[in-house]
Amino acid sequence: MAIEGRDIVIIGIQPWYFEIGSNCKSIAMEFQKQNRVLYVNTPVNRKTLYSNPDGVGIKSHINIIKNKTEPLRNITPALTEFHPRCIIESINWLPSRAAFRMVNRINNKRFAKEIRWAIEKLGFKDVILFNDSDFFNGVALKELLKPSVYIYYSRDYLRGFSYWKKHGDVLEPEMIHNADLAVANSAYLADYCRQHNPNAFYVGQGCNLALFDHDQKHDQPEELKNLNGPVVGYVGAITSERLDMNIIRIIAKAKPEWNIVMVGPEDHAFAASDLHQLPNVYFTGRKNMEELPAYIQHFNVCINPQLLNQTTIGNYPLKVDEYLAMGKPVVATRTRTMEVFSDHCALANSPDDYPGLIEAQLDHNCPATAEGRIAFAKTHTWENSVGAIYDAIDVFSKKNKAIG
Repeated sequence: MAIEGRDIVIIGIQPWYFEIGSNCKSIAMEFQKQNRVLYVNTPVNRKTLYSNPDGVGIKSHINIIKNKTEPLRNITPALTEFHPRCIIESINWLPSRAAFRMVNRINNKRFAKEIRWAIEKLGFKDVILFNDSDFFNGVALKELLKPSVYIYYSRDYLRGFSYWKKHGDVLEPEMIHNADLAVANSAYLADYCRQHNPNAFYVGQGCNLALFDHDQKHDQPEELKNLNGPVVGYVGAITSERLDMNIIRIIAKAKPEWNIVMVGPEDHAFAASDLHQLPNVYFTGRKNMEELPAYIQHFNVCINPQLLNQTTIGNYPLKVDEYLAMGKPVVATRTRTMEVFSDHCALANSPDDYPGLIEAQLDHNCPATAEGRIAFAKTHTWENSVGAIYDAIDVFSKKNKAIG
């Protein structure tokens, strides 16, 4: 059930002016098709004010604060970007939880005052407040702004990262509990939210797959032209926090006649690893996004050799949708999230499973199976994901009305 004609305020951990795309920006673009949307940029904190005043987007935001210039900008007729004119204190370093809470409350009040100004300026009424993972700046906004519905959106297990863990271990569960409902892009994160709020919903992930078009033919990349035998490939960031280099090692040693091609920037651990000494493992380095479909198209099997830890286990694997959209066989590490893909991917329970599963994919790939993969990937649209958010709001509203 679509929601139409409402006023929606979005806060999050990524400002609009960051050039990279994000779930939150894509959701905002979908919301604004049928509603008015205010996208509130992250407030500038005091540390950033002094340490990174010329950062991308930061300089113009600081100029708005200092010169009191217009903080509202239309992205579309229905979508407005807002630069909060407050400075908030940098407090994550505070060792005392009580001190953190006290100053964070002050930060929330400053932030809420700015949002309230923008809401009144635009004439927004009966707002829906959508919070993309900002449990620091958003924890008190339900009380301070009194939205008609407050939604918390979980798309990463942020508590697995050192910056968020320090105070997030207490604050995020509190944020989820205080929200009217929580929505998540993976089944794992939906389960996590449900531990703190019974009104938690899995809403899937939208993907912009226009670039990964199976019907578009690409020339074979130079790095692949002289390889003999099957090509098993990966595209994306190659980081030791997220990928299990032992899986790559096992595949390469078990099947020396295969070529394992890793496309993307490496972190120091991968760059210094023994994988560079294996004769059938190739690292291409960073490639532009527009180049990636050519590599995927000329892979025989695609892999996602994910390392299992707190920061990865709940992640939605966007690259798997990109692989499937091009009709490619996929072998990936089994996680709660990957269960959604189980009809279209081979899932490994352990690193040792990878060689056999890849061989099975090489032996049994066919056009009909490829078409099924493509059709499945195309169901992961932002329209469908936001539709699921609308359904969650509708379920909550009906439930709340019945209780009332």
